[in-house]
Amino acid sequence: MDNVTPLGGDVYEIDTRMAGYSGITAGYLILGDRPCLVETGTSTSAPVVRDALSSLGVGPDDLASVVVTHIHLDHAGGVGDIAAYYPSAEIVVHEKGARHLADPSRLMASAKMVWGDKLDVLFGALTPTDAARIRALGDTGTVDLGGGRTLSSHYSPGHAKHHVGLLDSLTGDLYVGDAAGVYLPETGDLRPATPPPDFDLDVALDSIALFSALTPQRLLFSHYGPVGDVPSILERSAEELRVWVDLTRRAHAEGMEFDHAVAMVRDRTRERYTALRGDDATAERFELLSEAASNVAGIIHWLDRPAR
Repeated sequence: MDNVTPLGGDVYEIDTRMAGYSGITAGYLILGDRPCLVETGTSTSAPVVRDALSSLGVGPDDLASVVVTHIHLDHAGGVGDIAAYYPSAEIVVHEKGARHLADPSRLMASAKMVWGDKLDVLFGALTPTDAARIRALGDTGTVDLGGGRTLSSHYSPGHAKHHVGLLDSLTGDLYVGDAAGVYLPETGDLRPATPPPDFDLDVALDSIALFSALTPQRLLFSHYGPVGDVPSILERSAEELRVWVDLTRRAHAEGMEFDHAVAMVRDRTRERYTALRGDDATAERFELLSEAASNVAGIIHWLDRPAR
């Protein structure tokens, strides 16, 4: 299939075709003795992911586990649908996100407030998963991939309080979710992901430091794809966070209206990203991946916390 890319080590990148776009959100199949899907994509992407797994020989009874880095709808919105397609699969998530997969009502209500009428087009609806099939991870945990191969989970909040990074013992691949930002492979751009309500600069920087300490061989971004130059991309990830926070803090301190703050931050960071100087389609996709308004809103929410 044209949306499946082999990455070596029995790892396959699956373009989930979020909202009909290519290159927005990736899922990954680890095709070991116990096949494991990392990230499901959105609910509307679930049939795309199912067809990709089928093309790789994974039938309804073959998938052993589904692991999500966190429960935002672009990563985990398809969990309920995928769980129904693969009745033998265990669903693995950090303990702070587990209850929302079993009962998505609060998560969906919150998403509806943020996205409004765009919710159905972008994400669809997260359907409930039987709680008995969900395994909740603590700050660390392990997923058995078979043949002595494991996927170790490492709690990495800052982007979201239910976020984990996942390290493959065989390949050294680290699935970074959104904790290291979003990456655009065509241009090499990296931009932070700092949405409300969980963003916390210090915690996010600690998570990036943890990723570095794990000494992965390669980073697999959910947005989007593999990156081999691990030290420099993690350094850039931390730098981007500091730049966006510094600019937002300045705008906030000057009492700017929110829309003006967003415009100022967008303008001051524009030259950092090749994608924004290219064609309109690439720029549109980059903005969808890491919306400036969402990033600024998350940083302001953090700045306004009473403890700060």
